[in-house]
Amino acid sequence: MSTQAQIGVTGLAVMGRNLARNLARNGFTVAVHNRTAARTDALVAEFGEEGDFVATRTAKEFVAALERPRRLVVMVKAGEPTDAVIDEFAPLLEPGDMIIDGGNAHFADTRRRERLLRERDLHFVGTGISGGEEGALHGPSIMPGGSAESYAVLGPILERIAAKAEDGTPCVSHVGPDGAGHFVKMVHNGIEYADMQLIGEAYQLLRDVAGYTPGRISDIFRTWNTGRLDSYLIEITAEVLAHVDEYTGKPFVDVVADAAEQKGTGRWTVQTALDLGVPVSGIAEAVFARSLSGHVPLREASRSLEGPTPRALSEEEAAAFADRVEQALYASKIMSYTQGFHEITAGAEEYGWGIDPGAVAALWRGGCIIRAAFLDRIRAAYDTRPDLPSLLSDATFAREVADAQDDWREVMVAATRQGVPAPGFAAALAYYDALRAERLPAALVQGQRDFFGAHTYRRTDREGSFHTLWGGDRSEVEA
Repeated sequence: MSTQAQIGVTGLAVMGRNLARNLARNGFTVAVHNRTAARTDALVAEFGEEGDFVATRTAKEFVAALERPRRLVVMVKAGEPTDAVIDEFAPLLEPGDMIIDGGNAHFADTRRRERLLRERDLHFVGTGISGGEEGALHGPSIMPGGSAESYAVLGPILERIAAKAEDGTPCVSHVGPDGAGHFVKMVHNGIEYADMQLIGEAYQLLRDVAGYTPGRISDIFRTWNTGRLDSYLIEITAEVLAHVDEYTGKPFVDVVADAAEQKGTGRWTVQTALDLGVPVSGIAEAVFARSLSGHVPLREASRSLEGPTPRALSEEEAAAFADRVEQALYASKIMSYTQGFHEITAGAEEYGWGIDPGAVAALWRGGCIIRAAFLDRIRAAYDTRPDLPSLLSDATFAREVADAQDDWREVMVAATRQGVPAPGFAAALAYYDALRAERLPAALVQGQRDFFGAHTYRRTDREGSFHTLWGGDRSEVEA
Protein backbone atom coordinates (compact mmCIF):
# COMPACT_ATOMS: atom_id res chain seq x y z
CA MET A 1 0.00 0.00 0.00
CA SER A 2 1.36 3.39 -0.95
CA THR A 3 1.81 6.07 1.69
CA GLN A 4 -0.98 8.59 1.33
CA ALA A 5 -2.80 9.39 4.60
CA GLN A 6 -1.77 12.42 6.63
CA ILE A 7 -3.22 10.99 9.83
CA GLY A 8 -4.83 7.76 10.98
CA VAL A 9 -7.48 6.79 13.53
CA THR A 10 -7.71 3.36 15.12
CA GLY A 11 -10.74 2.57 17.28
CA LEU A 12 -13.91 3.43 15.41
CA ALA A 13 -16.57 3.50 18.09
CA VAL A 14 -18.66 6.69 18.14
CA MET A 15 -15.89 9.07 19.24
CA GLY A 16 -13.24 7.61 16.96
CA ARG A 17 -15.59 7.45 14.00
CA ASN A 18 -16.69 11.05 14.41
CA LEU A 19 -13.15 12.30 14.89
CA ALA A 20 -12.10 10.53 11.67
CA ARG A 21 -15.04 12.14 9.87
CA ASN A 22 -14.08 15.56 11.25
CA LEU A 23 -10.55 15.13 9.93
CA ALA A 24 -11.80 14.03 6.51
CA ARG A 25 -14.32 16.86 6.31
CA ASN A 26 -11.48 19.30 6.91
CA GLY A 27 -9.53 18.08 3.92
CA PHE A 28 -7.19 15.49 5.43
CA THR A 29 -6.72 12.02 4.01
CA VAL A 30 -7.47 9.72 6.93
CA ALA A 31 -6.40 6.10 7.34
CA VAL A 32 -8.95 4.19 9.43
CA HIS A 33 -8.59 0.93 11.31
CA ASN A 34 -10.55 -1.06 13.83
CA ARG A 35 -9.99 -4.37 15.59
CA THR A 36 -13.14 -5.63 13.89
CA ALA A 37 -13.03 -4.74 10.21
CA ALA A 38 -16.83 -4.45 10.00
CA ARG A 39 -16.68 -1.04 11.68
CA THR A 40 -14.09 0.16 9.20
CA ASP A 41 -16.22 -0.99 6.28
CA ALA A 42 -19.34 0.60 7.79
CA LEU A 43 -17.60 3.96 8.23
CA VAL A 44 -16.40 4.10 4.65
CA ALA A 45 -19.73 2.84 3.27
CA GLU A 46 -21.83 5.33 5.20
CA PHE A 47 -19.59 8.40 5.26
CA GLY A 48 -17.08 7.85 2.47
CA GLU A 49 -18.42 10.81 0.51
CA GLU A 50 -17.46 13.22 3.31
CA GLY A 51 -13.77 13.04 2.44
CA ASP A 52 -10.80 10.81 1.69
CA PHE A 53 -10.59 7.67 3.81
CA VAL A 54 -8.09 4.85 3.46
CA ALA A 55 -9.63 1.67 4.86
CA THR A 56 -7.10 -0.77 6.31
CA ARG A 57 -7.51 -4.28 7.67
CA THR A 58 -4.33 -4.95 9.60
CA ALA A 59 -1.97 -3.01 11.81
CA LYS A 60 0.76 -3.26 9.17
CA GLU A 61 -1.56 -1.92 6.46
CA PHE A 62 -2.61 0.92 8.73
CA VAL A 63 0.95 1.98 9.51
CA ALA A 64 2.00 1.62 5.87
CA ALA A 65 -0.83 3.97 4.81
CA LEU A 66 0.53 6.86 6.89
CA GLU A 67 2.99 9.44 5.64
CA ARG A 68 6.08 10.20 7.74
CA PRO A 69 6.22 11.29 10.44
CA ARG A 70 3.29 9.04 11.14
CA ARG A 71 0.42 10.45 13.20
CA LEU A 72 -1.60 7.62 14.69
CA VAL A 73 -4.64 8.52 16.81
CA VAL A 74 -5.80 5.90 19.30
CA MET A 75 -9.48 6.11 20.28
CA VAL A 76 -10.04 3.07 22.47
CA LYS A 77 -11.05 2.49 26.07
CA ALA A 78 -8.58 3.81 28.64
CA GLY A 79 -6.40 1.43 30.63
CA GLU A 80 -5.34 -1.99 29.40
CA PRO A 81 -6.98 -1.64 25.95
CA THR A 82 -4.84 1.45 25.28
CA ASP A 83 -1.70 -0.38 26.39
CA ALA A 84 -2.62 -3.29 24.10
CA VAL A 85 -2.96 -0.98 21.08
CA ILE A 86 0.37 0.71 21.88
CA ASP A 87 2.06 -2.68 22.20
CA GLU A 88 0.63 -3.68 18.81
CA PHE A 89 1.59 -0.58 16.87
CA ALA A 90 4.80 0.73 18.48
CA PRO A 91 7.03 -2.02 17.01
CA LEU A 92 5.80 -1.06 13.53
CA LEU A 93 6.71 2.63 13.87
CA GLU A 94 9.98 4.45 13.18
CA PRO A 95 11.82 7.19 15.08
CA GLY A 96 9.93 10.47 14.98
CA ASP A 97 6.52 8.85 14.54
CA MET A 98 3.83 9.66 17.07
CA ILE A 99 0.97 7.94 18.85
CA ILE A 100 -1.83 10.26 19.94
CA ASP A 101 -4.04 8.93 22.75
CA GLY A 102 -7.40 10.71 22.52
CA GLY A 103 -9.10 8.71 25.27
CA ASN A 104 -9.80 9.64 28.88
CA ALA A 105 -6.55 8.17 30.19
CA HIS A 106 -5.27 8.79 33.68
CA PHE A 107 -2.43 11.29 33.41
CA ALA A 108 -0.10 8.99 35.39
CA ASP A 109 -0.56 6.31 32.71
CA THR A 110 0.16 8.93 30.06
CA ARG A 111 3.37 9.93 31.80
CA ARG A 112 4.46 6.29 31.94
CA ARG A 113 3.65 5.66 28.28
CA GLU A 114 5.33 8.87 27.14
CA ARG A 115 8.51 7.96 29.01
CA LEU A 116 8.66 4.42 27.62
CA LEU A 117 7.99 5.47 24.03
CA ARG A 118 10.45 8.33 24.25
CA GLU A 119 13.14 5.72 24.95
CA ARG A 120 12.26 4.25 21.54
CA ASP A 121 12.43 7.69 19.85
CA LEU A 122 8.64 7.74 19.43
CA HIS A 123 6.41 10.63 20.46
CA PHE A 124 3.44 9.88 22.69
CA VAL A 125 0.86 12.66 22.81
CA GLY A 126 -1.72 12.27 25.56
CA THR A 127 -4.59 14.40 24.30
CA GLY A 128 -7.72 15.43 26.17
CA ILE A 129 -10.72 15.77 23.88
CA SER A 130 -13.93 17.32 25.20
CA GLY A 131 -17.28 17.82 23.54
CA GLY A 132 -18.74 14.34 23.33
CA GLU A 133 -19.64 12.70 20.05
CA GLU A 134 -21.02 15.94 18.57
CA GLY A 135 -17.87 17.82 19.48
CA ALA A 136 -15.69 15.11 17.95
CA LEU A 137 -17.57 15.56 14.70
CA HIS A 138 -18.11 19.31 14.55
CA GLY A 139 -15.16 20.63 16.58
CA PRO A 140 -14.03 19.65 20.08
CA SER A 141 -11.86 21.40 22.62
CA ILE A 142 -8.50 19.67 22.35
CA MET A 143 -5.85 19.51 25.10
CA PRO A 144 -2.65 17.91 23.77
CA GLY A 145 0.35 17.16 25.94
CA GLY A 146 3.61 15.60 24.79
CA SER A 147 6.69 17.28 23.38
CA ALA A 148 6.79 20.68 21.73
CA GLU A 149 8.36 18.95 18.72
CA SER A 150 5.34 16.68 18.31
CA TYR A 151 2.93 19.62 18.54
CA ALA A 152 4.83 21.46 15.81
CA VAL A 153 3.92 18.59 13.48
CA LEU A 154 0.48 17.73 14.87
CA GLY A 155 -0.74 21.20 15.85
CA PRO A 156 -1.77 22.47 12.41
CA ILE A 157 -4.06 19.46 11.97
CA LEU A 158 -5.63 19.83 15.41
CA GLU A 159 -6.12 23.56 14.93
CA ARG A 160 -8.11 22.91 11.77
CA ILE A 161 -10.52 20.40 13.36
CA ALA A 162 -10.91 22.05 16.79
CA ALA A 163 -13.85 24.16 17.86
CA LYS A 164 -13.45 27.88 17.28
CA ALA A 165 -14.10 30.50 19.93
CA GLU A 166 -16.24 33.51 19.02
CA ASP A 167 -13.12 35.43 18.02
CA GLY A 168 -12.18 32.61 15.63
CA THR A 169 -9.32 31.24 17.74
CA PRO A 170 -9.04 27.42 17.61
CA CYS A 171 -9.78 25.82 20.99
CA VAL A 172 -6.52 23.90 21.09
CA SER A 173 -2.99 24.65 22.25
CA HIS A 174 0.03 22.74 23.49
CA VAL A 175 -0.74 22.31 27.19
CA GLY A 176 2.64 21.00 28.34
CA PRO A 177 4.93 17.94 28.43
CA ASP A 178 4.02 14.27 28.96
CA GLY A 179 0.75 13.96 30.94
CA ALA A 180 -0.18 17.66 31.05
CA GLY A 181 -2.93 17.35 28.44
CA HIS A 182 -4.72 14.48 30.16
CA PHE A 183 -4.25 16.18 33.54
CA VAL A 184 -6.02 19.32 32.30
CA LYS A 185 -8.78 17.21 30.74
CA MET A 186 -9.20 15.40 34.08
CA VAL A 187 -9.64 18.70 35.93
CA HIS A 188 -12.00 19.89 33.19
CA ASN A 189 -14.16 16.86 33.95
CA GLY A 190 -13.96 17.56 37.69
CA ILE A 191 -15.23 21.09 37.10
CA GLU A 192 -17.92 19.57 34.88
CA TYR A 193 -19.06 17.35 37.79
CA ALA A 194 -19.28 20.39 40.07
CA ASP A 195 -21.06 22.49 37.46
CA MET A 196 -23.68 19.82 36.84
CA GLN A 197 -24.26 19.29 40.56
CA LEU A 198 -24.72 23.02 41.18
CA ILE A 199 -27.19 23.27 38.30
CA GLY A 200 -29.03 20.27 39.68
CA GLU A 201 -29.24 21.87 43.11
CA ALA A 202 -30.52 25.10 41.59
CA TYR A 203 -33.24 23.10 39.83
CA GLN A 204 -34.25 21.30 43.02
CA LEU A 205 -34.36 24.52 45.02
CA LEU A 206 -36.54 26.19 42.39
CA ARG A 207 -38.84 23.20 42.43
CA ASP A 208 -38.99 22.29 46.13
CA VAL A 209 -38.70 25.76 47.68
CA ALA A 210 -40.15 28.07 45.01
CA GLY A 211 -42.70 25.48 43.90
CA TYR A 212 -42.05 25.84 40.17
CA THR A 213 -42.77 23.13 37.59
CA PRO A 214 -40.00 21.72 35.38
CA GLY A 215 -41.42 23.64 32.43
CA ARG A 216 -41.35 26.91 34.35
CA ILE A 217 -37.80 26.18 35.55
CA SER A 218 -36.81 25.54 31.93
CA ASP A 219 -37.95 29.08 31.11
CA ILE A 220 -35.91 30.44 34.01
CA PHE A 221 -32.79 28.63 32.82
CA ARG A 222 -33.32 29.96 29.30
CA THR A 223 -33.43 33.47 30.72
CA TRP A 224 -30.28 32.84 32.75
CA ASN A 225 -28.56 31.61 29.61
CA THR A 226 -28.90 35.09 28.07
CA GLY A 227 -26.80 36.63 30.85
CA ARG A 228 -23.64 35.90 32.80
CA LEU A 229 -24.57 32.21 33.23
CA ASP A 230 -24.49 31.75 29.44
CA SER A 231 -23.04 28.25 28.96
CA TYR A 232 -23.56 24.93 27.23
CA LEU A 233 -24.69 23.18 30.42
CA ILE A 234 -27.30 25.83 31.24
CA GLU A 235 -28.51 25.63 27.64
CA ILE A 236 -29.00 21.86 27.63
CA THR A 237 -30.51 21.94 31.13
CA ALA A 238 -33.32 24.11 29.79
CA GLU A 239 -33.87 21.60 26.98
CA VAL A 240 -33.96 18.60 29.33
CA LEU A 241 -36.39 20.29 31.71
CA ALA A 242 -38.73 21.27 28.85
CA HIS A 243 -38.84 17.73 27.47
CA VAL A 244 -42.03 15.71 28.05
CA ASP A 245 -41.91 11.91 28.19
CA GLU A 246 -43.72 10.48 25.16
CA TYR A 247 -45.01 7.41 27.02
CA THR A 248 -46.44 8.96 30.17
CA GLY A 249 -46.93 12.62 29.30
CA LYS A 250 -45.01 13.49 32.46
CA PRO A 251 -41.98 15.79 32.61
CA PHE A 252 -39.01 13.77 31.36
CA VAL A 253 -37.02 14.57 34.51
CA ASP A 254 -39.72 12.85 36.60
CA VAL A 255 -39.44 9.48 34.85
CA VAL A 256 -35.64 9.21 34.95
CA ALA A 257 -34.16 7.27 37.88
CA ASP A 258 -32.41 9.72 40.23
CA ALA A 259 -29.17 7.74 40.47
CA ALA A 260 -26.34 9.47 38.60
CA GLU A 261 -23.54 7.43 37.11
CA GLN A 262 -19.90 8.34 36.64
CA LYS A 263 -16.91 7.06 34.67
CA GLY A 264 -14.16 8.00 37.12
CA THR A 265 -12.58 11.24 35.98
CA GLY A 266 -14.30 13.20 38.75
CA ARG A 267 -12.93 10.77 41.33
CA TRP A 268 -9.47 11.09 39.78
CA THR A 269 -9.68 14.86 40.12
CA VAL A 270 -10.44 14.58 43.83
CA GLN A 271 -7.90 11.82 44.48
CA THR A 272 -5.17 13.79 42.72
CA ALA A 273 -6.13 16.96 44.61
CA LEU A 274 -5.72 15.05 47.87
CA ASP A 275 -2.25 13.93 46.78
CA LEU A 276 -1.37 17.53 45.87
CA GLY A 277 -2.90 18.94 49.07
CA VAL A 278 -5.29 21.16 47.08
CA PRO A 279 -8.81 21.80 48.45
CA VAL A 280 -11.41 20.99 45.79
CA SER A 281 -14.34 20.61 48.17
CA GLY A 282 -16.96 21.63 45.61
CA ILE A 283 -15.78 19.03 43.12
CA ALA A 284 -15.57 16.44 45.89
CA GLU A 285 -19.14 17.14 46.99
CA ALA A 286 -20.32 16.66 43.42
CA VAL A 287 -18.59 13.27 43.27
CA PHE A 288 -20.04 12.26 46.64
CA ALA A 289 -23.50 13.45 45.61
CA ARG A 290 -23.42 11.10 42.64
CA SER A 291 -22.22 8.30 44.89
CA LEU A 292 -24.99 8.93 47.42
CA SER A 293 -27.62 9.01 44.68
CA GLY A 294 -26.59 5.51 43.65
CA HIS A 295 -26.99 4.01 47.14
CA VAL A 296 -30.67 3.35 46.56
CA PRO A 297 -31.23 0.84 49.43
CA LEU A 298 -29.64 3.27 51.91
CA ARG A 299 -31.86 6.10 50.66
CA GLU A 300 -34.98 3.95 50.78
CA ALA A 301 -34.18 2.87 54.34
CA SER A 302 -33.86 6.55 55.34
CA ARG A 303 -37.10 7.89 53.85
CA SER A 304 -38.86 7.75 57.22
CA LEU A 305 -36.40 10.22 58.80
CA GLU A 306 -38.14 13.40 59.86
CA GLY A 307 -37.45 16.74 58.28
CA PRO A 308 -38.82 20.29 58.56
CA THR A 309 -42.32 21.26 57.53
CA PRO A 310 -42.12 22.94 54.11
CA ARG A 311 -43.54 26.43 53.72
CA ALA A 312 -45.15 27.48 50.46
CA LEU A 313 -43.94 30.74 48.95
CA SER A 314 -46.13 33.38 47.41
CA GLU A 315 -45.65 34.19 43.74
CA GLU A 316 -43.64 37.29 44.62
CA GLU A 317 -41.54 35.40 47.16
CA ALA A 318 -40.85 32.63 44.63
CA ALA A 319 -39.70 35.12 42.00
CA ALA A 320 -37.39 36.83 44.48
CA PHE A 321 -36.03 33.45 45.56
CA ALA A 322 -35.30 32.51 41.94
CA ASP A 323 -33.20 35.65 41.61
CA ARG A 324 -31.27 34.67 44.73
CA VAL A 325 -30.66 31.19 43.34
CA GLU A 326 -29.15 32.75 40.21
CA GLN A 327 -26.73 34.69 42.42
CA ALA A 328 -25.88 31.58 44.44
CA LEU A 329 -25.33 29.50 41.31
CA TYR A 330 -23.04 32.08 39.73
CA ALA A 331 -20.96 32.55 42.87
CA SER A 332 -20.70 28.80 43.43
CA LYS A 333 -19.60 28.26 39.83
CA ILE A 334 -16.78 30.75 40.36
CA MET A 335 -15.69 28.70 43.39
CA SER A 336 -15.61 25.52 41.28
CA TYR A 337 -13.46 27.11 38.59
CA THR A 338 -11.24 28.65 41.27
CA GLN A 339 -10.64 25.22 42.77
CA GLY A 340 -10.05 23.63 39.37
CA PHE A 341 -7.49 26.21 38.28
CA HIS A 342 -5.78 25.92 41.67
CA GLU A 343 -5.36 22.19 41.06
CA ILE A 344 -4.02 22.81 37.55
CA THR A 345 -1.38 25.27 38.78
CA ALA A 346 -0.43 22.94 41.65
CA GLY A 347 -0.11 20.00 39.28
CA ALA A 348 1.97 22.06 36.86
CA GLU A 349 4.33 22.99 39.68
CA GLU A 350 4.54 19.43 41.00
CA TYR A 351 5.33 17.87 37.64
CA GLY A 352 7.25 20.73 36.04
CA TRP A 353 4.76 21.28 33.23
CA GLY A 354 4.65 25.08 33.00
CA ILE A 355 0.94 25.17 32.16
CA ASP A 356 -0.49 28.58 31.26
CA PRO A 357 -3.89 28.92 33.05
CA GLY A 358 -5.00 31.67 30.67
CA ALA A 359 -4.35 29.41 27.68
CA VAL A 360 -6.36 26.64 29.35
CA ALA A 361 -9.31 29.00 29.86
CA ALA A 362 -9.01 30.01 26.21
CA LEU A 363 -9.20 26.48 24.86
CA TRP A 364 -12.29 25.76 27.01
CA ARG A 365 -14.22 28.62 25.40
CA GLY A 366 -15.66 26.41 22.67
CA GLY A 367 -16.36 22.77 21.94
CA CYS A 368 -16.09 21.42 25.48
CA ILE A 369 -18.82 20.56 27.95
CA ILE A 370 -17.99 23.37 30.40
CA ARG A 371 -17.76 26.07 27.74
CA ALA A 372 -19.17 29.28 29.14
CA ALA A 373 -19.17 32.99 28.39
CA PHE A 374 -17.22 33.90 31.50
CA LEU A 375 -14.21 31.81 30.43
CA ASP A 376 -13.21 34.81 28.30
CA ARG A 377 -12.98 36.81 31.50
CA ILE A 378 -11.01 34.06 33.25
CA ARG A 379 -8.56 34.06 30.33
CA ALA A 380 -8.27 37.84 30.52
CA ALA A 381 -7.67 37.72 34.29
CA TYR A 382 -4.75 35.30 33.89
CA ASP A 383 -3.39 37.15 30.84
CA THR A 384 -3.35 40.39 32.84
CA ARG A 385 -1.73 38.73 35.82
CA PRO A 386 -0.08 35.35 35.00
CA ASP A 387 0.87 34.82 38.67
CA LEU A 388 -2.74 35.23 39.86
CA PRO A 389 -2.92 33.01 42.98
CA SER A 390 -6.68 32.57 42.71
CA LEU A 391 -9.59 33.76 40.59
CA LEU A 392 -10.77 35.50 43.74
CA SER A 393 -7.61 37.60 43.62
CA ASP A 394 -9.04 39.20 40.49
CA ALA A 395 -10.89 42.36 41.51
CA THR A 396 -13.84 41.80 39.17
CA PHE A 397 -14.56 38.24 40.25
CA ALA A 398 -14.05 39.15 43.91
CA ARG A 399 -16.56 41.99 43.61
CA GLU A 400 -19.16 39.82 41.87
CA VAL A 401 -18.96 37.17 44.57
CA ALA A 402 -19.12 39.78 47.30
CA ASP A 403 -22.21 41.29 45.67
CA ALA A 404 -23.80 37.82 45.45
CA GLN A 405 -23.03 36.65 48.95
CA ASP A 406 -26.11 37.98 50.77
CA ASP A 407 -28.43 36.19 48.35
CA TRP A 408 -26.16 33.15 48.38
CA ARG A 409 -26.46 32.94 52.17
CA GLU A 410 -30.22 33.44 52.05
CA VAL A 411 -30.49 30.53 49.64
CA MET A 412 -28.58 28.33 52.05
CA VAL A 413 -30.87 29.42 54.89
CA ALA A 414 -33.92 28.54 52.80
CA ALA A 415 -32.44 25.18 51.79
CA THR A 416 -31.75 24.33 55.43
CA ARG A 417 -35.18 25.46 56.65
CA GLN A 418 -36.97 23.55 53.90
CA GLY A 419 -34.78 20.45 54.17
CA VAL A 420 -33.53 20.58 50.57
CA PRO A 421 -30.02 19.13 50.18
CA ALA A 422 -27.59 21.58 48.56
CA PRO A 423 -24.11 20.18 49.32
CA GLY A 424 -22.49 21.87 46.32
CA PHE A 425 -23.74 25.34 47.25
CA ALA A 426 -22.81 24.73 50.90
CA ALA A 427 -19.29 23.53 50.06
CA ALA A 428 -18.73 26.49 47.76
CA LEU A 429 -19.84 28.98 50.41
CA ALA A 430 -17.74 27.29 53.11
CA TYR A 431 -14.71 27.47 50.78
CA TYR A 432 -15.29 31.19 50.24
CA ASP A 433 -15.66 31.85 53.96
CA ALA A 434 -12.58 29.76 54.79
CA LEU A 435 -10.45 31.72 52.32
CA ARG A 436 -11.50 35.09 53.70
CA ALA A 437 -11.31 34.11 57.40
CA GLU A 438 -8.69 35.84 59.52
CA ARG A 439 -8.27 32.72 61.68
CA LEU A 440 -9.24 29.08 61.12
CA PRO A 441 -9.78 26.33 63.71
CA ALA A 442 -6.66 24.66 62.33
CA ALA A 443 -4.85 26.23 65.30
CA LEU A 444 -6.93 24.07 67.64
CA VAL A 445 -6.37 21.02 65.44
CA GLN A 446 -2.61 21.54 65.73
CA GLY A 447 -2.96 21.77 69.51
CA GLN A 448 -4.89 18.49 69.54
CA ARG A 449 -2.29 16.81 67.34
CA ASP A 450 0.49 17.98 69.59
CA PHE A 451 -1.40 16.76 72.69
CA PHE A 452 -2.00 13.19 71.54
CA GLY A 453 0.94 12.66 69.20
CA ALA A 454 3.63 15.26 69.94
CA HIS A 455 3.33 16.40 66.32
CA THR A 456 4.52 19.93 67.24
CA TYR A 457 3.15 23.26 66.11
CA ARG A 458 4.36 26.63 64.85
CA ARG A 459 3.69 29.94 66.59
CA THR A 460 2.52 33.25 65.21
CA ASP A 461 5.06 35.30 67.14
CA ARG A 462 8.39 33.54 66.49
CA GLU A 463 10.08 31.09 64.12
CA GLY A 464 10.55 27.39 64.73
CA SER A 465 8.55 24.32 65.75
CA PHE A 466 7.41 23.74 69.32
CA HIS A 467 5.94 21.11 71.60
CA THR A 468 4.08 21.51 74.88
CA LEU A 469 4.79 18.92 77.60
CA TRP A 470 1.10 18.07 78.02
CA GLY A 471 1.78 15.10 80.30
CA GLY A 472 4.19 17.04 82.46
CA ASP A 473 4.33 20.62 83.65
CA ARG A 474 2.93 21.90 80.31
CA SER A 475 5.93 24.03 79.62
CA GLU A 476 6.88 24.60 76.01
CA VAL A 477 10.04 23.23 74.43
CA GLU A 478 11.56 23.89 71.04
CA ALA A 479 11.23 20.84 68.81
